[in-house]
Amino acid sequence: MDGSKEMGVGVGLRNVSSHCSISEMDDFDLSRLLDKPKLNIERQRSFDERSLSELSIGLGRGGLDNFESTYSPGGRSGFETPASSARNSFEPHPMVADAWEALRRSLVFFRAQPVGTIAAFDHASEEVLNYDQVFVRDFVPSALAFLMNGEPDIVKNFLLKTLYLQGWEKRIDRFKLGEGAMPASFKVLHDPIRKTDTLIADFGESAIGRVAPVDSGFWWIILLRAYTKSTGDLTLAETSDCQKGMKLILTLCLSEGFDTFPTLLCADGCSMIDRRMGVYGYPIEIQALFFMALRCALAMLKPDTEGKEFIERIVKRLHALSYHMRSYFWLDFQQLNDIYRYKTEEYSHTAVNKFNVIPDSIPEWVFDFMPTRGGYFIGNVSPARMDFRWFALGNCVAIMSSLATPEQSMAIMDLLESRWEELVGEMPLKISYPAIESHEWRIVTGCDPKNTRWSYHNGGSWPVLLWLLTAACIKTGRPQIARRAIELAENRLLKDNWPEYYDGKTGRYIGKQARKYQTWSIAGYLVAKMMLEDPSHLGMISLEEDKQMKPALKRSSSWTC
Repeated sequence: MDGSKEMGVGVGLRNVSSHCSISEMDDFDLSRLLDKPKLNIERQRSFDERSLSELSIGLGRGGLDNFESTYSPGGRSGFETPASSARNSFEPHPMVADAWEALRRSLVFFRAQPVGTIAAFDHASEEVLNYDQVFVRDFVPSALAFLMNGEPDIVKNFLLKTLYLQGWEKRIDRFKLGEGAMPASFKVLHDPIRKTDTLIADFGESAIGRVAPVDSGFWWIILLRAYTKSTGDLTLAETSDCQKGMKLILTLCLSEGFDTFPTLLCADGCSMIDRRMGVYGYPIEIQALFFMALRCALAMLKPDTEGKEFIERIVKRLHALSYHMRSYFWLDFQQLNDIYRYKTEEYSHTAVNKFNVIPDSIPEWVFDFMPTRGGYFIGNVSPARMDFRWFALGNCVAIMSSLATPEQSMAIMDLLESRWEELVGEMPLKISYPAIESHEWRIVTGCDPKNTRWSYHNGGSWPVLLWLLTAACIKTGRPQIARRAIELAENRLLKDNWPEYYDGKTGRYIGKQARKYQTWSIAGYLVAKMMLEDPSHLGMISLEEDKQMKPALKRSSSWTC
């Protein structure tokens, strides 16, 4: 299909100056529907003076509590800006300029307008595969970098082009995908003779495994909210096209079926882990993104007749989802001990072991991995199955979206500090832990040669996760953790030409099939640096806790020990 057809979506959008009042955005703010408690950082007494001073940069008198309300729309926070260097006590790292240069080289243009960034700009690689395409999930850190640098146009163009692609008829073989499905990626074909540009989208029909991306729609909603918070421009999200796009995505994931859980049932390979890795069922990454996208949509949907119906459905789902995740996905020392002592074959509404998990199925490694103080959301929960693996993206998004309670967020950070060598090592950050190997690897991955132990998705280290880690660190009042991780990355990333991922138990080796000049490795580093420089940027991609969603479990928790 020729993607050069005119969209007409953005007609009449006004440009908002950088002085637009944030109060104009409050109609979209979740705080109109949900209470926002203060984030308690009193228990953190170990901050050094630099940590405290960096936290206060750009936050004004409100401190961490006012990330959303104090965010300066359209404000430039680049490392080449005099104002930026003047208000900070530290000089930008020399590799920041190289990172920006590399990021701009990856830009993709449609009709002379930037619409995204390609996955990797690696000329040394003989096989391009689909790394020359614009991936929805890959573009998110690039989009945040441009927003934080006061360059929102490319983000707006991307949102509109992907929204246009959503309207295409999507077929895999003889099966038609849901109307709300967003593409995994798209590419622009330039015809120099006819002087035309054509968009070509992939909804999973060309992907390895032929799996549709469940996360694309969620990232699109999250990015639309980030654009709105950054620029103060309400008109984009208010357009009928964007409202319809959100509703189509929501219709897909809120539809009623045979599920008895509020979580989303997914196939393997439907998210960042896009190959068979045993994450089928209810993976933490999808549930955390689902929760965050619901909250972002709730803040942007117009309360008209149709919008009110969606708002009611979202609120009900959020309450059910937060209860389910905080009750059944959360694992700390006490909960692990409880599961270890579970009885099985309970049949009643009063059953404690609701999923009939067999204690003998608990892997040996988790008993040593779990510190006395700390915890995390496990990878998956379904009947008779708990995947105890750690997945970084899901846990970081849980903190950013406030799916994790403030206490759980602190416990996740405690775990990271306690298990630094395992989860960070020499290159942040492990996408999953631990690696699966031997017979289990053969069964779970189907002998996947790319996902061998401590490589790629199977315990590999991914620099892109730096931005998610940094956001989680700042939100929990622990920027020193992010600073330590960033310094580790700065020792290698530029010298190694920005690899896609690293291999090995500690992330020491460049990945055996890793692309160089991987765009989201570059953008993830820039976003992490800019957030640490100006923590108010967190307001773009962070949501405060909803007091109405009370913690489900009341027990003696490990972080009070």
